[in-house]
Amino acid sequence: MTDSKLTRRTFLGGTAIAATAALAGGLGVIGAPSIIRAQGSLKPLKLGWFVNAACLSPVAGAKHLGIFEKHGLDVELVKFGGTTDQLLEALSTRKVDVSVGMALRWLKPLEQGFDVKLTGGTHGGCLRLLGDSKQKVSKLSDLKGKVIAVSDIGSPAKNFFSVYLGKNGLDPNKDVEWRVYPGDLLAQAVEKGEAQALAHQDPETWRFLKIPNLTEIATNLTGEYADRVCCLVGVGNKFLKEDRPAVASVTKALLEAQQLTAHHPELTVDVYKPYVANATREDLIELLKSHTHYVNPLGDELRKQLAAYTQELKAINVIKASTDPVKFAERITVDVI
Repeated sequence: MTDSKLTRRTFLGGTAIAATAALAGGLGVIGAPSIIRAQGSLKPLKLGWFVNAACLSPVAGAKHLGIFEKHGLDVELVKFGGTTDQLLEALSTRKVDVSVGMALRWLKPLEQGFDVKLTGGTHGGCLRLLGDSKQKVSKLSDLKGKVIAVSDIGSPAKNFFSVYLGKNGLDPNKDVEWRVYPGDLLAQAVEKGEAQALAHQDPETWRFLKIPNLTEIATNLTGEYADRVCCLVGVGNKFLKEDRPAVASVTKALLEAQQLTAHHPELTVDVYKPYVANATREDLIELLKSHTHYVNPLGDELRKQLAAYTQELKAINVIKASTDPVKFAERITVDVI
């Protein structure tokens, strides 16, 4: 089973490389990429990101390895430390032009009317469900009657694994209890016995895996989700209307940075490491290897995946019952490539 999974992913990675290379002007996947600077003046724009989210480290790769410049862009990185709603508000009001973020954080605000369009998917694999083997929780069926620690009741991990439990025979509202703790204290809550499992996102969950007795039960790449994207490129609609070619350029650059990360994670880590103090180079490389940075859906494939998420979020009452998943996915996406 493992061999077939790897073979399928290798094939998907190859097709993604070919597609992104054709769209973004080519990225060598054997050796380090050669950067060709764009001729003439560069288009200035601002990109908002949550710097501590290691899965977004390809942004640093695009900035510091010259990929943005190759696509004619002068990108200022704007750090955010608050909520996703604040970031989406900044996109809507043109305080930043573009961002990357998690689908399961963005879909509800976009349903509520934030003036943001999605142009492409960046990768999958940042959410993990961990159980405490010491408390006899090491597989999905062990969760019945147990407490799962989460960072907030509307977190992407809570929403995703609610859907996942429901699809695998457990009622996420009756068979488990979700209990909220600060993100960096989730593992401590499990160690104290206040919870028997935790559901959260990288890089914290990657670090938690080093704790004895904590074991990975599932991720957002498990089973049918193996090729589902979890993070996206979003642009403010004002920016899109003003300069569609620049939106296309920044989308291409960000997807090229994903491919670079998929095949040369050490290059991305070396330029990202100065942004974070609490992770080693080796850990960051292994973390990025566990994600699917070669999975970059565009167009109809992106809409298909977002419609699937929307339908799943309807099932757990996050998205309104009246929302049509297909029409919603069409409304919030735009094809710029």
